[in-house]
Amino acid sequence: MKFLFVLAHPEPASFTSALAHHGIDTLRKAGHIVDVADLYAMGFDPVSDRRNFIGQADSGRYDQQVEERHASAASGFSPDLQREMDRLAECDVLVLQFPIWWLGMPAIMKGWIDRVFAIGRTYGGGRWFDRGMMRGKRAMLAVTIGGTEAAYSADGIYGPVADVLRPLNHGILAFCGFEVVEPFIVFAPGRRGEAERHAMLADYAGRLLNIGSAPVLPTVRSHDYEHFVLKRSGIADMRDRHWRAASLS
Repeated sequence: MKFLFVLAHPEPASFTSALAHHGIDTLRKAGHIVDVADLYAMGFDPVSDRRNFIGQADSGRYDQQVEERHASAASGFSPDLQREMDRLAECDVLVLQFPIWWLGMPAIMKGWIDRVFAIGRTYGGGRWFDRGMMRGKRAMLAVTIGGTEAAYSADGIYGPVADVLRPLNHGILAFCGFEVVEPFIVFAPGRRGEAERHAMLADYAGRLLNIGSAPVLPTVRSHDYEHFVLKRSGIADMRDRHWRAASLS
């Protein structure tokens, strides 16, 4: 399998980085191909603007989706951005590795997604969720959280960790068609002893080596959603009557 790790942590000696590198080494030793986008080491620019493109669809007003559609049709993305898009297109498994900051991902990771997950390249034209352009690939969040598991529970001060990660798992990865593997989460690594941290590294290696059989999060079916919307609007009833009439003719 071919993995793409996107790592977002400014400190190479952090536990986030240690997890990533241990996982990468384990996969390579097992014969897998691993590509790594270390965003801080790359100096990746997270700002999404006209620099994403080598041409323009509309020079008078900047509309990112308009420009992305134009670039997707005309091979018009900047070379640095095209390289990241190619990495994403070529992988079988995407791993987003980062710490939780302010109940979200670091800005540099969000910027990578804002720029790389362009319309026409990862979604668009009705291609989302089970019809998504990334269908057939798996994706997983690998996150470290400074707080304890209790703090991120239903009774905890921050609420369930699944709620914190849902915008990423459902709104980004599942939306684009990935099969989303249950996230690998390490709570409060700074409060753990050396033996516990070594155990976490081993658990992470095991998860990655068995990514093909790891449990995935449930997702929506486009057909069910579309039928619900059409039914509420009355269009479904009219369409069903038309189909019934056509079948009897």
